[in-house]
Amino acid sequence: MKLRILVFAVLMIALSKLNAQKQTTEQYITKYKLIAIDEMLEYEIPASITLAQGILESGNGNSRLASKANNHFGIKCHSDWKGKKIYHDDDEKHECFRKYPRAEDSYRDHSLFLSKKKRYADLFKLNITNYKGWAKGLKKAGYATNPKYPKRLIDLIERYDLDKYDKVSKKDFEKMIAAANSDPGNKSIIPEEYKKGHKAPPAVAVAQKPKSHGAYHQVEYHNRIKYIVARSGDTPEKIMKEFDIWPKQFYKFNDLKSGDKLKDGMIVYLQPKRKKGDVKYHIVKGNESLWEISQQHGIKLSWLLKRNHLKENSRIRKGQKLWLRKTKPAPAASY
Repeated sequence: MKLRILVFAVLMIALSKLNAQKQTTEQYITKYKLIAIDEMLEYEIPASITLAQGILESGNGNSRLASKANNHFGIKCHSDWKGKKIYHDDDEKHECFRKYPRAEDSYRDHSLFLSKKKRYADLFKLNITNYKGWAKGLKKAGYATNPKYPKRLIDLIERYDLDKYDKVSKKDFEKMIAAANSDPGNKSIIPEEYKKGHKAPPAVAVAQKPKSHGAYHQVEYHNRIKYIVARSGDTPEKIMKEFDIWPKQFYKFNDLKSGDKLKDGMIVYLQPKRKKGDVKYHIVKGNESLWEISQQHGIKLSWLLKRNHLKENSRIRKGQKLWLRKTKPAPAASY
C-alpha cells in the first residue's frame, strides 16, 4: 500500500513539473502579440484572429508542429512549398507540414496564405475590428472543417480581450516596440525590423539568379522582396492575373493608384516593400522622384517620407541625401 502511494506521489510530481513547463495562453499572447499586430498592419488581418488561430492551432505553442517545426497554424506543404518539411499525423497519417526557421516565419506565411487565396477575398472587405465576421468567414471559406471553429475563435478573443489589438494604430505600435526594446525583462518577440541595434541581412543583388518564374516574367529578389521588371505592353491587370494578386494588394505593394500605367523597365513588386531600404542612403540623381527612389530601394514610400521628414509633394534636388535605413535627425531648433 505504501509503495502504491509513493509511486502515485512520484507520478503527480512528474506531471506537475511537465505542466509547469508548458506555455500558458497568457504567455503565448505576451510572446506573439507584437508579431500579430505587425502582420495586421502589413496585411490587414485582425491581430485578434491571428492570435486566436495561433493559440488554437498550436495548443499555446506546445504542439509538436509548433515546438519542432515553428509551425503555429498547421499549414501543410502543398505543391508550391520548397522549404523544409516535417511529417505528422493529422487528417491522414504521415502528412507533410511546413517547417520554418522561426515562429515569426510561420506568422508571415499565415498572412500570405490568407491574402493570396481568392477564397478568402471577401474577408478583406470586412472592417478590421469585425473579428466575428472574420471567424465565421474563415469557416465558410473552408479554412477549418470543425463546425465549432468560429465559436472557439470568438470565445478565445473575448476571454482574453484580444480584440484590443485590432485597434492598435501604427503610432501605438511604435510606442509598444519602443517600450519592449527598452525593457530588459520583455517577454515579447520583437519583429526583426524593429529590434534595437538589429542588423538586417545584406540586400540581395538585383542581378542574382531568378528564384522562380511566372508565365511570362522572371521573378527576382531585391531587399528580400519578390519583383519583376515590366515589359512593353504590360498592364497591372495582366500582372495581377499572371501572379494571382488582388488589385488592392498590387497597388498597395507598389504605392500606385488605380488607373496608373506601367512603363517598360519599371520595377513591379509582388510583395510588400519594407520599412527600410537596401542601403543606408540614396543620393538623388537627375529628375528622380520620391516614388522612383522608393521602388529602386524596396522601401515603402510612406517610410521614405517619414525617415526624411518629407511629404508626398515635397521637392527633392539633385545631389540631396535621403536616409533609407535610419530616420534623418531633425534639424536643430533656431531661436
